[in-house]
This record gives sequence, C-alpha cells and structure tokens, in this order.
Amino acid sequence: MTITTANLAALRLTPLALAALLLSTDCRAEWKVIPTLQVRESYSDNVGNQADDQARGSFVSEAAPNLSVTGIGPRLKFDGSAEWRKYAYSNTDTPNVRNSDRRYQATAEATAVKELLYVDASANGSRQAVSAFGPVPNNSYTARNGTNISTWSISPYLRHRFGSTAALTARLSRDSVEGGNGSGFGNSLATTRAVDVTSGPAFPDLGWNVHYSHQDMNAQRSGDTSTENSLVGLQYRATPHLSLTSTVGYDKYEYRAFSERTRGRAWSGGFIWQPSSRTKVAASFGRRYYGKTGSFDGSYRTQHSVWALTYSDIVMTTRSQFLLPAAVDTAAMLGRLFAGAYPDPVLRQQAVQAYMAQTGLPPTLVDSINYLSNRYMRNKRLQGSVTFKGARSNLLLSVFKERTAALSLQQEDSALLPAQLSSLNEDTNQRGASANADYRLSTRTSAHANLYGVNVQSLRTGITNDIRQMSVGLSSRFDAKTTGALDLRHTKGRIGVFDNRDYHENAVVATLNVQY
Repeated sequence: MTITTANLAALRLTPLALAALLLSTDCRAEWKVIPTLQVRESYSDNVGNQADDQARGSFVSEAAPNLSVTGIGPRLKFDGSAEWRKYAYSNTDTPNVRNSDRRYQATAEATAVKELLYVDASANGSRQAVSAFGPVPNNSYTARNGTNISTWSISPYLRHRFGSTAALTARLSRDSVEGGNGSGFGNSLATTRAVDVTSGPAFPDLGWNVHYSHQDMNAQRSGDTSTENSLVGLQYRATPHLSLTSTVGYDKYEYRAFSERTRGRAWSGGFIWQPSSRTKVAASFGRRYYGKTGSFDGSYRTQHSVWALTYSDIVMTTRSQFLLPAAVDTAAMLGRLFAGAYPDPVLRQQAVQAYMAQTGLPPTLVDSINYLSNRYMRNKRLQGSVTFKGARSNLLLSVFKERTAALSLQQEDSALLPAQLSSLNEDTNQRGASANADYRLSTRTSAHANLYGVNVQSLRTGITNDIRQMSVGLSSRFDAKTTGALDLRHTKGRIGVFDNRDYHENAVVATLNVQY
C-alpha cells in the first residue's frame, strides 16, 4: 500500500486549516499564558557522573525561562510549554557536562467542521537515554548517555454517526521521530491510515466493532517497513455489570526478522466487570503471530486513594514509545484523586499542576528506561500504582516489571552497538519501583521525599545496571507567584556499557520559581 499524493496534500493543508481555525470567530477559546523564571544553584560532588575515583565537584548555576500556554474553547483545546535552561560551572574543567538544555511539549485538539472533521496534533522535545546500561541522571546538565529526541504528530480524522446504529472514524496520521544520529539512532517518518466502525445505542446488549490500520514507515537506519492490523470484536452484556468480549483478526508486519513468521491470525477472549463507577476490571487472553498473549486493566478508587494495575503484551519500537509513552501520568492519576474536591476539570487541572510544582513531583511515575533501538520488539509489561491522600500528606507508589525481546535482526542496530555487544539489547529484563511522599507542615511549607530504583539486565550478555535515586527536601510558597525549595540528592548507577564501575553523586540544590 503506497502513500498517495492526495493523502500527502491533505496532511500539508492541515496546518493551514488549524491556522484558519485559530483566527476564526468561532474559535472563542479561553487562553492563559504563564511565563515563569526558575533560578537554581546546586553543588554536586560528581557533576559529570564519573567513576568515583575520577569524580569532580562543582557549583552549577542555572537560569530557566519557561512559557506555558493553555487554551480551552468549544472547538479547540491546546496545552503547551517550552523551557530553555542555561548552565554555568564554577569548575570550568569538568567533563561530560552541557552548556544548555531545551525541552518543549504541545498538544492540540481541534474541531474543523462540527460533527465531521477533527484534527489532533502534538510535538515534543526532550532528553532521552541512549542505553539502559549507563547513567540515567535526575539532572539535566550531565551529558553522559543522553541525546535530544524531538517528535511531532498530526492527525486529521472524520467522524460520522449513522443514527443509533453505528459510528465511523477514518483517520490519517503523519508522525516523525528525529535525533540521536550521533548515537546510531536514525530519523524516521511514518504515515498511518486507520478506519474504525463501532456499534451504537441500537445494540445495548451485543456491541461490535471493526478496526483496520496500515502504517508505512521510512527509517534512516532500517529502511522501509510496514504494519497492517485488522480486527473484528464483539461485546455481550451478560449482566448489568459484566460483559464478555471476543476478537478475531490478522496481523501483518514487514521487517527483517529471525524467521518468516511476521504475520498471522489473532484472537482473544475476555471480560469487562464494572460493579460501580469507582471499580473497573478488564482482562483478555488470546494469541497473536508471536505466541500467546493477554492484557489486564484494573482500577479502584476510594475517597482517599486510587489503585491501578495493568498488564500488556505488544509489538513495539523505540520510536512508538517516544510518540506514546507508557509511563504512569502523574497529573492524570492525581486528577482522579482530586475529582471529589474539584469537580470542574479546569480548576482540577490547575490544582494538580500547582500541587506538583510545590511538591517537586515528576511528570510521570517510575518507568522503564526506553533505550535507543531501531528494532521491532515484543514488550511484556506489568505495572501497578497507588495514590493515598490524607489530611496533610500524600503518597504515590509505583512498581513495574518489563521483559523486552527483539523480533527483528541485530543488523538494524549495527550503528548503535559495537560487534562484540551486538546482542546487548536482544533480550532485556527491567524491574523498578518509586515512592513520592509529601507532608504539609503549614499552609505555605511542605516536606517531600522521592525514591526511585530500577534494575536492568541483559539476559544474553549478563550485563546489569542498578540505578538508585533519592531526594529529600522542603518547599515553600512565599507569595501567590513565588515558590522556593531546598533539596538533598543522592544518585548511584553504572558508568557505561564498557565500564562496569559504579558512580555516586551527592548534591544540594536550591531552587526559586517566579511566575509572572
């Protein structure tokens, strides 16, 4: 299946359609622009994450202007932020450090033609780990084992309802992942066409859905590949709270593999149990061309806690993880917890962002290390998380276990890995946990602590990496727009693939945030 000239023309015209929508009188979104300046002074006894006998200490001065823009209206939702960070070091002879850092993210959902044409778009730029067997620091100034990755995606789609019988969604997507060229990770560009038809209210007890998607991808290192998936599903409501599910389909992947088995029939059976609005469990078991598979998604919410447990078994690539991260979104989880206190979604989002800024919470909870690879992989992931909210304290816990096995040939990563370590990423196992706690000492001051640990093992080579990160500190709000924090940090990890020594870093960090 080829990418037609008409498809490409439609994608090129999509940004013009979005611009026209922004300028139209119908786009009456409520915009909020928040500029912020963060200044930070740190002292680290191992700024470049060197081996302990080569560690060098330095004061690090940082200035980071940030711009956050949100817009919510009847036809447009936009959320974006951009940050540029500049570093200065008291020890100018320190190796493996950076002079500056930039990161950005933006998402937009637009209604071009009501009840017919919609557009989703996103862009992201951030620092990512090159290898899972090197330092993964919790600071942005260390240069070791990192590279800048930028992504963008634009997706116009049509949606039409056939009365109460069915709903049709036809989507055309274009996405790109760029960066990491110096490490052997090539740029890639993909076009995806997808059609979904789902049953409507006319089928209250026996629902059905049909899905078809085809992706053509051109990658700088691995050449042209394609993916095609088709699926038919049924859902039967056996009781008011229990539904039985089943699917049949066919998968077709075209990549250079160990065997000719890159396609085949797929099927699954399962159930959805939802006894209340606070509890939901969905599970399935089946088979795809690479073997037996299954999924699980369970959640439970009380007045003071949110519990979640998920399991997935999918075919993935590094680029797909950059475009659609699998980590637990901290803001989304806190949003469910704050739903009772803030019924309005806008006010709830503002409360969550203010809470995360004051307590120093990361944007995502514990996640596996998404190392660079140009190969297709089978990924099995089990993850659990829980959030507790007390009168003066909050606690977020997360654990995960992940197994990743390569499906395509080692040659795809020949530019990333030397010949003697070509099987390093062949079969990896990761497990980790994190804890984030805070205690409100007063209306303005809170104490917080963050723990993170992950173990990575290459099952083919025996190489391992144990990463530990810990920080404790105090944060205070001086006025409505000014906050400050003082933190102590300890980090431990492996120097790199060719050096099995560990590094240790201890740091004290003072931060001031001013919102304009």
